[in-house]
Order: sequence, then structure tokens, then C-alpha cells
Amino acid sequence: MAARGSGRLPGLNRPATQPELAMALDTGPAGSCPPSSLVSSLDECMQALDLFLCNKFSESLERLRPRAKDSMYHALIYATILEMQAMMTFEHEDILHAGQTMKEAQEICQRFRKKSAMVSFSGLVGKQNGESFTEEEIHAEVCYAECLLQRAALTFLQDENMVNFIKGGIKVRSSYLIYRELSNFIQSNHFPRGPAHLHLEGGVALGIGAFNLTLSLFPPRILKLLEFAGFSGDKEYGLGQLHEGATSSNLRALLCVMLLLCYYTFLTFILGTGEESLAEAQALLKPYLNRYPTSAIFLFFAGRIEEIKGNIDQAISLFEDGCAAQQAWKQFHHMCYWELMWCFAYKGMWKMAYFYADLLSKESRWSKAMYVYMKAAFLSMLPPQEPRPFGEQEVELFRCVSTLKQKIAGKSPPTEKFAIRKARRYKANQPVRLPVPALEMMYMWNGFTVLGKQAKLTEQTLETLCQTERELQAAPASEYLHDDCCSVLLLKGLCLKHLGRTTQAIQCFSYIHQSEKKIKYDHYLVPNALLELSLLYVQQGRSEEAVSILRRAKNNYKNYSMESRTLFRIHAALTKLKAAEQDESVAEGDCSTTL
Repeated sequence: MAARGSGRLPGLNRPATQPELAMALDTGPAGSCPPSSLVSSLDECMQALDLFLCNKFSESLERLRPRAKDSMYHALIYATILEMQAMMTFEHEDILHAGQTMKEAQEICQRFRKKSAMVSFSGLVGKQNGESFTEEEIHAEVCYAECLLQRAALTFLQDENMVNFIKGGIKVRSSYLIYRELSNFIQSNHFPRGPAHLHLEGGVALGIGAFNLTLSLFPPRILKLLEFAGFSGDKEYGLGQLHEGATSSNLRALLCVMLLLCYYTFLTFILGTGEESLAEAQALLKPYLNRYPTSAIFLFFAGRIEEIKGNIDQAISLFEDGCAAQQAWKQFHHMCYWELMWCFAYKGMWKMAYFYADLLSKESRWSKAMYVYMKAAFLSMLPPQEPRPFGEQEVELFRCVSTLKQKIAGKSPPTEKFAIRKARRYKANQPVRLPVPALEMMYMWNGFTVLGKQAKLTEQTLETLCQTERELQAAPASEYLHDDCCSVLLLKGLCLKHLGRTTQAIQCFSYIHQSEKKIKYDHYLVPNALLELSLLYVQQGRSEEAVSILRRAKNNYKNYSMESRTLFRIHAALTKLKAAEQDESVAEGDCSTTL
């Protein structure tokens, strides 16, 4: 396996086909295109990906389109690019078009598969009838599994009823079984190592790595809910497979790199403890950024890395560069706008944060309710006497949040449901204002881990929270008062933790736990306070106490806002403490929220 972070850059724009790639392959299945076209297809698809990384998105699609009806690789990559676009736009027509294109790609792949494989995947290894698979037929299996997986992802986006959601799950399972058999097959003596075997191994590494890594993130409680019977996830094995795929010259290297960068800069950050090293992400990104210095994709990830490191100004500059790098796909801009919004929020520049939330609310279809809620949240952080941009008022914005909700896979996103529930109090004739809604939502995205890297910004945020705390103490009693006080204490405790004032931080988190019976609405506060308290204990070397508190947070609370996200973070902390394997007491009950 290639060493992680080795910095090897896959050859995405080779000047000519290497001599060995000109070798003829075994004869493919009846009705397929000549085997030698597999070699040319792979080369042409690599060139199309090179155009994509140079921000030449239309040219990339044009390069693929002529053969997208007869070449399995042209069909797969063409559909993959359209799916990436659909996932960024959230436009219903884009999702439908990408889904249809991926379905057609799957049908093309099926034409190249061995007929016996279409009946049973278990026959790939150790066949008794003496049949052998050509290299082209194995490529068709990999491409077919990839199409299934990508169609499942689109099903989750497109369909809003449980029947179709289950259909997506069936596609995932079928894909998983194919990848598992292929992994065994390519390690056996039956595997024909032809001239394009690196691309084949890269495809299997992508599938096996993605499944192992993803499943390792899920807490047992959610895995049981999803009924992944027989599925298992080994994080280190998954990372190893993806690194192997990312650091060899193969068609899936880009997808492996992007998945790893998403893991290091988003999944471990939002669904983990936020303490993971970014060294491997930087090592993976560096050669790509050197070769594609204006690539919108890699500028975005470079900005994200600087943001997590706490280098907010450098992150802002990179995100702005990412927006300026291309104008063809505005959806890339939206990804940058979201991060810029938070960067200015960390700096307490609420009008600038509002500006990017406003842009997103007008241009992006991901979650109108979330964007409008953030607009209102940022405005509410301004002094009452300060003029509001465009004359908008936070009370009116909060009131319209619930009218903008949407559904994905039949459910509203948890962050959107959280925003709608928090905004509900503004519908009263005499609304009770939220104390620090922008900072509260910042916590939901684990933003205090970023904030904590800058002592000056943390001190500034702590002063805001202390001032809010004083205002709440002087405010007239209301049904929300105790919830609001505990909400401020949770955030205050995080600031104190990052400033090294551990004893005071522990007092904040402990008070929330002790006040559990007084909390009326914000029930998420108690399990999250216990989670943060346990992470503090980990820092102090009090591992046994930390494990006990984490298990209490996991088992004793359910049906609270953002439950899945909290459970993911608890699972990550337990895994880090090597306690997850010994944890047998899995709470019963439904955890039906999805990320």
C-alpha cells in the first residue's frame, strides 16, 4: 500500500498512452466494443477529469458526451460529473437528469458484464465450472457497483417517501456485496492482471474504502436502525484503501482524494471530536494544488484546512480566490459562501456573515429555512439601535423560517428542524428573543473548535456571552429563561475550556446537567453538556470518568434536537478512548433523524 500522505500525484494528463496500455486485452462479452477501446476510454476519461480540475466543466462534459452511450467509463464519468452538479444545485430537474443519466450508465455497464455475474456475485471467486473473467468484464463489475452506489445517493436526495428510501438502501447493499466479492477476487489467482489493472484496483479501493470508512463512523444504534446486517466498518482499513487509490495513477484517484479530504476536513470535524490532525489532508492536497493552483475544488479544500487551523484571514482569502477562479458553476461559490459566512461569524463581523447568508438564501436551494434563520440570527447579534442591512428585521425573518422547510428522503434535515423549532417563539404576539442564536448554531457545526484556536476571538465571544448572561439575569421571568441560561452556559463553558480555564468550564457543564429537570424545550443541552464535560476529562487524563459520562449521555437521552449528530460525536469519542468495543449497553429506541 502506498504510504499515506506520500504526495504522489496520479497522472491525470498524460501526454500519450503508455506503450503497455496499447496491448490488446482478452476478448470481451458478445456485443461489447473491442477490448482495446477500454484503454482509449480510460485515457480519454483521464483527460476529461483533467479539464474538470482546470475548471473547464463544459469542455469536460463535451469530451465525454460522444461516447457516453457506448463506453462504460465515458458513461460513468459523464454521469458522475452531472451528479456532482445536482448535489450542489439541489435543483429537482438536475437531480432527475443526473439520476436518469446514471441509470443509463448502469445499463451500459451491464452490457459488458459476464452473464453469470448478473445472476450471482458470489461466483466471482473460486468458480467450479472453469469459467474465467476477462479484464473488461471485471471493469464492468466495478463500474456497475459504482453506478448503483451513486444512484442510491440520488435516490436519497430525490424521493420523499419511505418506499423509495428503502429502494436506495437496496442499491447500497447490492453495491456493497459486489465490492466485497471484487476485493476477494482481485487478491486471488483468478484475477487477470491486464494493462489497465491499476484503474481496476483503484475502483475497488474506492468502493471498499468508502464503505469501511463510512460504516466505521456510525454508532451501533444507528447501524441497527439501518439494518446493515453483516456489514462492518474498519476505519483504518478503509483509510488505507482510499490512500492507496488516491496515490496511484488511476481514474478514481480524484474521487479517493476528494473523499479523504471530505473525511479529514468535514466528517471528523463535524461528527467527531474535532481534534484530528490535518497533516494527511495537507499532504494529499499539496501536489494537486501545485498542479492545479486555480482549481475551485482544491482552493475550497485549502481554505477549509486553514479555517480549521484557526487561520481565519488566510481561509477567507482562499475562499474568495475559489469564487474568483471560475464562473461556470455557481454552486462552487455557494460552498465558499457557506464557509465565508462562518469565518466572518468567528470574527464577530455579523453584517458580513449576514451578507453571505443573504446570498445563499437567494441563490442556493440546499435549505432556504436554514439560510433565512442564519440571516435573522446574525441580525439579532447586532445592537438594537444599529441599522439593519436592506431594512430587514430579525423578528420577521424568524417568523417566516417555518414556511421554507423542505424534505430530503421524506424528512427535513435536522439542522433545518432545529432552526424551525428555535424560531417558533417569534410567532407569539410578544416574542421572547433568542439570546445568542448565531453562536448556538455555530456550536451545532462544531465551530467553537475553530474559534478556540484564536484566543482573541475566544475572549471576544466570551465577553458577548457574559454580557448576554447579565441581561438574562435582569430579564423578566419567562418559560424560556432557564433554557436560555443553560444554552449560554454551554457556550460559555466551551470558551473557558479553550482559554484554559478548566475548572470554570467544568462548573458550566455540570450546572447544565444538574439543571436537567428545569429545562423545558432545549433537551439537547444535557447530553451535549455531558459530551463536552467528558472531552474535558479526556484532556485531564480522567479516561474512566470520561467513558462513564459518555455512556450516560448516549444511553439516557433520546428524541432531542440534533440527536444523530451528538451520537456520532459520542461514538467518535468512545472509539478514540477504545471503549466502543466494550460498550454492550446500546439503548433501545428509534433514532430516525438523518444527517
